[in-house]
Amino acid sequence: MPHPLIYDWNTVGTTFTPSGVLLDDETLRDGLQSPSVESPAIDEKIAILHLIDKLGIDTADIGLPGAGPHVVADVERLACEIRDAKLNVRANCASRTVIADIVPIAEIMQRTGLAIECCTFIGSSPIRLYAEDWTIDRLVRLTTDAVAFAVKEGMDCMFVTEDTTRADPDSLRALYGAAIHAGAKRICIADTAGHATPAGARAVVRFVQSIVDECGGGVGIDWHGHRDRDLAVENSLAAMDAGATRLHGAALGIGERVGNTPMDVLLANLVLMGHRTSDLKHLAAYCETVSAACGVAIPQNYPISGRDAFRTATGVHAAAVIKAFKKNDLALADAVYSAVPASLVGREQIIEIGPMSGKSNVVYWLEKRGLEASDERVDKIFAAAKKASTVLTEEEVRRLL
Repeated sequence: MPHPLIYDWNTVGTTFTPSGVLLDDETLRDGLQSPSVESPAIDEKIAILHLIDKLGIDTADIGLPGAGPHVVADVERLACEIRDAKLNVRANCASRTVIADIVPIAEIMQRTGLAIECCTFIGSSPIRLYAEDWTIDRLVRLTTDAVAFAVKEGMDCMFVTEDTTRADPDSLRALYGAAIHAGAKRICIADTAGHATPAGARAVVRFVQSIVDECGGGVGIDWHGHRDRDLAVENSLAAMDAGATRLHGAALGIGERVGNTPMDVLLANLVLMGHRTSDLKHLAAYCETVSAACGVAIPQNYPISGRDAFRTATGVHAAAVIKAFKKNDLALADAVYSAVPASLVGREQIIEIGPMSGKSNVVYWLEKRGLEASDERVDKIFAAAKKASTVLTEEEVRRLL
């Protein structure tokens, strides 16, 4: 809930109903398709899996076993970890819509005794069909055979159409209809090329819902977004509003090209909007662990987990935060210049000293560290800050004492 002194225009003209939307974490599979990431070692994957679980994320894609024995080994180890550590997160695995890719998932499920959702994907857009020399009839046959096989093997099946947001209605009706009639429990709309806008996301979800209804209902709709137009979070929220009941994302938005929907940012927004009740104290560790394991730097201005997310050196901004602190009101200090409360994600507001600072920055900086804020000391530090080209480091300030 926002601070009581905040008038929340976000709620004007809306009737709020908590969605309880589910989340599927793609960090350990789709996220690793980025051409710039390092593939984590299995121990690092396990650490990431535990953080996914601590954040209350519902399901996690733990790999595509059809890619070869090295993936099979990691997927089986992750499945065993979920089983043995009694994690709440549920496992799923990706596969192409061919039986050969589904067989190793079924075998891992049999060896581990862990239920694994099969997420089988196939291209759907006319541009893809033309490039691949595919026909829609062939794709419908593959879909029916693959989904029916997964169901026969005792797996829940999610059927994914790649490039859904550039596919025509007739193709989607044929493919989703075939998957549902073959026993798919969920169907997934994939914005594979990051083409969608929020209006487009709503439109395609509503259309797909009509297909589900035509087939008798009872099938969940997933949304899988990409960041090519930097609309991934907005599109995910629009898809949820239109009826999608599970949203996909990856830590720090890693993935193909510019990446997937950033799960960390999406999750924080869902909590702030009242759609999830997840404890976000582990969000920073989730981002930092993936950053280290995958060799992906967190930009300093990255939302929520970036270095500058709750850090200011500007005089006017800092003065307001400082005044709030002096009222002994953490909630006020967290809200006066921040839409995301730092305490919500296990962080705190930080006041620095730089060329745009006021003297109150210096006084607060010193007092925060138990140092005397004498006029002479404050003036000396303030003068140095005004001559600097950037924020003073801790060492630079202390050398002035």
